[in-house]
Amino acid sequence: MRRRLLEIVRPERRRILALARKSREQVLHERCHIILLLASGMDGREVARALSVAPAHVSRTRTLYLAQGLDGLADRRCDNGHRKVTEEFREVVTALLLKVPPDFGWMRPTWTRELLCLETERRGLERIAPCTMGRLLSALGARLGRPKPIVLCPWPRRRRLRILRTIRQLERQASATEPVLYADEVDIHLNPKIGCDWMLPGHQRRVVTPGKNEKFYLAGALDVRTGRLETVGDFRKDSNLFGQLLFRLAARYRTARRVHVVLDNYCIHRSTLVKRILAELGGKIVLHFLPPYCPDHNRIERVWLDLHANVTRNHRCKSMRQLLANVRAFLSNYRWSRVAKTHRLPLRAAA
Repeated sequence: MRRRLLEIVRPERRRILALARKSREQVLHERCHIILLLASGMDGREVARALSVAPAHVSRTRTLYLAQGLDGLADRRCDNGHRKVTEEFREVVTALLLKVPPDFGWMRPTWTRELLCLETERRGLERIAPCTMGRLLSALGARLGRPKPIVLCPWPRRRRLRILRTIRQLERQASATEPVLYADEVDIHLNPKIGCDWMLPGHQRRVVTPGKNEKFYLAGALDVRTGRLETVGDFRKDSNLFGQLLFRLAARYRTARRVHVVLDNYCIHRSTLVKRILAELGGKIVLHFLPPYCPDHNRIERVWLDLHANVTRNHRCKSMRQLLANVRAFLSNYRWSRVAKTHRLPLRAAA
């Protein structure tokens, strides 16, 4: 039987256990558990593994308890002085993150922890270290992400909102006789899109590219009522591709009185060939164009985003055939989450 590193009597063990149960301070609670585990016969390394702390922390806690008793377990950081990161400090940093450094006269276009420290100090707040700023950013839930490039719509705001309200009203009135679909095209490249991935320290993942790129194009239409996804594909992104989609929709919704298709202002959607196809279909398909540069209002953009995240980003396919097989497998099982939460209808997708 191995010798215990810490010997305490039963009444003292009960007082420590009661203190751990009543305490709301994490440090005091943790130190009480360290003493109790040491008294139970575990050595310092076993206690450190059990509580996921450093062995030095276990040794330091034992020393404090032997020197000062229960008083040595208390968290004395409250005596360190006043807090620098106050609620006002948090509010200032939050306001800074909503803007960019050039708005405050800095040359650098992006924020760093050091630059945030300089800007807060310039505003009369106390100086803090970059590591403290990093902990504050973590507490605020801030993340180091990629900005989203956008182009502003050239239309007047009132006109843009009027068109968007009309399309949303059309979507709410969707039915089996007059379905509403959002349509768009997506590029499939054999050269993979490069995106973020988890990697171990000192290790950078490598994605082997085929070198010579190949392209394939999908045109798709998403039914907002059922979540059905219809797609057609071709090696050229032109009016013929969009025309194939229109014929596909006319055949799929042959019992519908009229099919409403919401889409952007890309040139292949307004070509002479498309107008001829619409006339050939006898007005069964009606096109509704979104305002310019408003991709966030096209529901199918979310489908393409999920497609890239799950299939094309960092992919390792060596041939377009293999890549397209993965694309079709993903689209065949795709479920549009918005329909699942609101309409509660059975969802299917066809590639």
